[in-house]
Amino acid sequence: MKILRLILGDQLNANHSWFSTVDSEVVYLMAEMRQETDYVTHHIQKIIAFFAAMRYFAAFLDKQGHHVRYYKLNDPKNPQNLPELIKQVLAETKAIQFEYQLPDEYRLDNQLREISASLAVVSRSVDTEHFYTHRDTLKVFFEGKKQLLMESFYRMMRRKHGVLMQGDQPFGGQWNYDHDNRKKWSGNPPILAHGIPYIEVTHLETEIKTAGITTLGQVNARNFIWPVTRLAALQLLDYFCKVLLPNFGTYQDAMCQGEPFLFHSKLSFALNAKLLGPQEVVVRIEQEYHNRPDEIHISQAEGFIRQILGWREYMRGIYWREMPLYEQCNKLENTNPLPEFYWTGNTHMNCLKQAITQSLETAYAHHIQRLMITGNFALLMQTHPNEVDAWYLGIYIDALQWVEITNTRGMSQFADGGLLATKPYISSANYIRNMSNYCNNCKYNPKEALGDNACPFNALYWNFLADKRQFLSRNPRMGMMYKLLDKKNPEELRALQEKAAAVMAHPERF
Repeated sequence: MKILRLILGDQLNANHSWFSTVDSEVVYLMAEMRQETDYVTHHIQKIIAFFAAMRYFAAFLDKQGHHVRYYKLNDPKNPQNLPELIKQVLAETKAIQFEYQLPDEYRLDNQLREISASLAVVSRSVDTEHFYTHRDTLKVFFEGKKQLLMESFYRMMRRKHGVLMQGDQPFGGQWNYDHDNRKKWSGNPPILAHGIPYIEVTHLETEIKTAGITTLGQVNARNFIWPVTRLAALQLLDYFCKVLLPNFGTYQDAMCQGEPFLFHSKLSFALNAKLLGPQEVVVRIEQEYHNRPDEIHISQAEGFIRQILGWREYMRGIYWREMPLYEQCNKLENTNPLPEFYWTGNTHMNCLKQAITQSLETAYAHHIQRLMITGNFALLMQTHPNEVDAWYLGIYIDALQWVEITNTRGMSQFADGGLLATKPYISSANYIRNMSNYCNNCKYNPKEALGDNACPFNALYWNFLADKRQFLSRNPRMGMMYKLLDKKNPEELRALQEKAAAVMAHPERF
């Protein structure tokens, strides 16, 4: 009896029970496919990272004694899509059973169920053994409740898993230290060098270009800094804990020109490819807090743990609760195209130039850059959420649909009408000025709304409020903003709307 087991590119979990024993009757199948490189335009570093991680993982399994069938991108026997690949290898191996780990993306889940139904052999699926929760955990938790609140889900998760808890109460006396984690960084404390060695990726870049795959962004020996093995991921986790964690929470919302990473962990790719498990990361962070109380305040540890135990699991739960209709949400009825400079970084607005150029160079931007710079501007420009989704899904190293679409279409673009976020995350230039040094080197004045030197964010902000009144004016969290809008005299508001119209019509001029 031979069993064929499929491993997808984001299922590189060395601790999965599949690999606990070596069975000569089991064949593991892995493949680099055009199906996955071409459904959206990806950053070159993203494709390289997944292919490199897959190759290292296949080599790891082979060294353990497992039988692995691996198809590289340019292998002439690679059919480049899952249905043909699975049927081809089943025939070659004469396997009589097909198994796969449940995918995290809806499109792949559908595809694998359809493939399984078409096969003449027995098929079954198993859990990835990665997340804290199951697909329907959030749905069950909020069943019968009128509103979804991440905070209540997060507290449940803390209690259930005993994380940062003292009996039934949180360590430190409060659940959430978000208000302590919003400080601007001005150069101190200093940021020490990156924690893992660089790897050579030129050969993979050549393979991808030879195949004719359309990509975006850049890659070179110095800017590819991502862990593509479990060992490298563990080294990066160790570096984060020892060096960055003591200041992570305090400056997690800060933005600074010339410092793309600040105190962020850079672990998101490793987590989403499953090189690391969320449980081992959370346990390590909690241990660091308990072992080094003089160095690590609870606000630092809680701020990081909330992102993994709370937000990451919550996003996944929303995804499986709301798909497939979620990817059609456009409750604000936005229709404009994404400005061309999102693909080049060629804009006079320094905050956007910095965030986009950084994204093109590193395939990374941290959550506030994504939410309050690129996402904020796209929403104020009233961009169609389909275009925003495609850009975020393609450009970021950690972007898989289950985590990308909930953060962009829900959190960033408010396209779900408030299912996920209680208000749109929009701001004028004032927020950017308060949380970054971007405005210091900008052509535009963040304090001005009208005139040639005025920051475009300001006119776009007031115009957005006026345009979307029918959708937002009854939102209790927007009441203060609408009171301020209503205090503007008609001439000023008209001038703001004319300025915003000019930006939306010709964003390339700004």
